[in-house]
Amino acid sequence: MANKLLLGPILGLESNTLYTIIFVTDSKITSPQVNSLTGTTLAVKIGEMGAGTVWRAELNIPLGNARDITYSIESNGQSVNDARGESKWSFYVPAEHEPPKIGYASCNGFSDYKLMAATDNPYRLWDEMAEQHQEAPFSLLLMGGDQVYADSIWSTVPTLKAWNEGSRKQKIKYKPSKRMIDQLERFYVDLYLDRWNKPAMAKMLSSIPSIMMWDDHDIIDGWGSFPADIQTCDVYKALFTSAKKLFSLLQIRGDSNKTLLCNQTQKAHFSSFLKFRHFNILTLDNRSERSITEVMCHDHWKDVLTALDTQCTDGDLLILSAVPVVYRDFSFAESALDATPWEEELTDDLKDHWRAKEHEGERLKLIMRLLDNANRREGKTVMLSGDVHLGGLGIIRDERGGSTNSIHQVISSGIVHPAPTYIQWLGILAVTNDEMEYLDETRLVTANMIKPHGSNKYIRNRNFVTLLEGSDSKLWINWICEGKDKPSYPLQ
Repeated sequence: MANKLLLGPILGLESNTLYTIIFVTDSKITSPQVNSLTGTTLAVKIGEMGAGTVWRAELNIPLGNARDITYSIESNGQSVNDARGESKWSFYVPAEHEPPKIGYASCNGFSDYKLMAATDNPYRLWDEMAEQHQEAPFSLLLMGGDQVYADSIWSTVPTLKAWNEGSRKQKIKYKPSKRMIDQLERFYVDLYLDRWNKPAMAKMLSSIPSIMMWDDHDIIDGWGSFPADIQTCDVYKALFTSAKKLFSLLQIRGDSNKTLLCNQTQKAHFSSFLKFRHFNILTLDNRSERSITEVMCHDHWKDVLTALDTQCTDGDLLILSAVPVVYRDFSFAESALDATPWEEELTDDLKDHWRAKEHEGERLKLIMRLLDNANRREGKTVMLSGDVHLGGLGIIRDERGGSTNSIHQVISSGIVHPAPTYIQWLGILAVTNDEMEYLDETRLVTANMIKPHGSNKYIRNRNFVTLLEGSDSKLWINWICEGKDKPSYPLQ
């Protein structure tokens, strides 16, 4: 009888030629190895999660012709199966000069149990991705945040539920017990095992190499946007430690990830940079250091800007920013709530936005440095975001040099989480605006949302995105969504 994985395999990509495989086994499996066309690779233990061991294997696949790589996992001469009963998996490696087909997805779950119960076929778009992969394989899947939804933590972790019923003063003073810490880690372990073992998603994670970055729901809703006394209390620190452990093992795939910008002996942040064919991929960690007044600290900014200046010198640039940099303006709603006694309880979602007044300076810094890079580099610049449970397209135009240089903002959200209802959307429209934004005193740098072809300006359906360079040298963005619309947009 074959051994079974608790979770995985999960494919990753860390360079043009380095592919990684992460999987989780129970303690009975020792010294597993991965077999493929490239030979036999012994997996290395990178951590423990609950009753399971997390393993990492590296496959070096030289550039060459396009090919499918079939792989399997063995332990003590026996095949190892995944939760679906599969014992062999495969992924596609594009030819050296082949334009890779890239997918982007975010918001893989539900913020409310009632939403899940009311959603017909929650993993339908993962099945749609599988069909597209069968027709024309994806070379890479970018996952831009909320890979799991930890919202149920407040009702399912007994010690946390009891803590949350105390006064604010009691909460801040409380020291987490070992029982609470154990329950927190168990919660995140069970969360990943449940969500990532869903057959439709598990099939894609084992078939398409991915690069992931977390957002708030991978920790708790609104992480980093709470008042300082709550954000820094011991219970929140324990909660973050548990979430970070599982994130760093399963989404980042361990400290030896070759793409990380930060020295992992410090583990201050998980931002990363990778070159894949003609794409530069910069992934921003906007949660590890986030506070209500700061998104990334000084040293983090230094790492990001160094990567832009020294590594991103040619080709197209994709930037993962989980929260959209270009989106509707929430300043009216933010100002209104600032003047009420409910400000702390209601504004964590507003403070999450890049356009919150506390983050406007960092947002402008990011935009201007990306424009500087775009002006030096031949190639397109595209930001990929999720978070808002809608699809959309924004553009930043820079006309300061006499000609126009542009950065596009692609929003895709969510692949599982439903869009706002019509009534909720009307409420959002009532307290936000969609006006042209002028980003400098010359009024030559502007930002606004634009309409994709084949849909409304805002795609109020579940969706994911495909990116593929066409024969016209344009980068075609296609939103694969529920409903009859087929939104697309060619980036020049």
